[in-house]
Amino acid sequence: MYFPYFRGRQYELLALKELANDGLLSNSVIPVIEPVKLVKKDEKFVIPYKMISTFDITLQAFSKANQKIAIIVNPKVGDLINLPATQELLDSYLLADGVIPSIIISASAANHINDLGEKGIGKDKILTLFDNRDSLSVYIDEFSDTPPQYTLFSSEERQIRRAVKQNKVMFKDWFTKQAKNADYAITDDEPFSEDHLYFSEEGYFGFGDYSIVGSMFDEGGFAPTAVAIHIVYFAEDNALRIHHFVSDSNIGTKDVAGKYYEAVTKLVDWFNNGHQGQRTAALSTFINHYETGYYPGLPTVKKLSIMHHLELMGRYLDGGIPQ
Repeated sequence: MYFPYFRGRQYELLALKELANDGLLSNSVIPVIEPVKLVKKDEKFVIPYKMISTFDITLQAFSKANQKIAIIVNPKVGDLINLPATQELLDSYLLADGVIPSIIISASAANHINDLGEKGIGKDKILTLFDNRDSLSVYIDEFSDTPPQYTLFSSEERQIRRAVKQNKVMFKDWFTKQAKNADYAITDDEPFSEDHLYFSEEGYFGFGDYSIVGSMFDEGGFAPTAVAIHIVYFAEDNALRIHHFVSDSNIGTKDVAGKYYEAVTKLVDWFNNGHQGQRTAALSTFINHYETGYYPGLPTVKKLSIMHHLELMGRYLDGGIPQ
């Protein structure tokens, strides 16, 4: 099983929705969403309408496709941290078909576990996530008798690995984040992950990562001087690598559409030079942009890169690719 982790940004939710609607997401892929965004309205904190709408539509798409999706109830980044309204806002989602309530293991995790229990959600139905081992004692106290449905943690954390007895998921950020897009051209092709090859023999139920987004949470946005397209692919040894297709005219922020065409031209050249076996619906869309000269906007570029990665991993777990 593959567990890609996202922060619930608009382009991430749209990627998941489209994959589910189009039947492109394997049942072997369970996305994990950590909601992050709030605005203040009428003296109450509420999830923005735009996010509610996309979130609802995404969940509806997963329910209709009979696919599972996990939702973090105690986010650690963004506007939802430690707000009394958070639990109430997320409650309406937790009982939906196919939703796996998920908890980041922290000092307050026991309170969230109890809240879920009061809603009839047992510990064996929960996904848990370690982002460090400081709260390992909380996990041991809460799950010594009944293990969670899944537990995500870094395989480098030996203490956690010893404590987690069942349904272990190997979890790590494999995306090398650069300060600016132009920097991806310095090393435009690099290793990504081999977890899909070894998770089972190392005693794990599955593996997970932050896809092509990375674990760093940054709310800000700015006009780029360069456009970069990140494409994960299978190498000849079946390991995953990632190629960064970066524009060339990277001085100033004008003509982002032109920069995108430079980057997507490099992607098409790479695809035609022996990588046709990596084709996905998203890659076909990139190729169409090259052929028509269409610029979709930077959020859509990120959306398509995520869609490509998740479709690729699902096909691999279902016995397809590499070629």
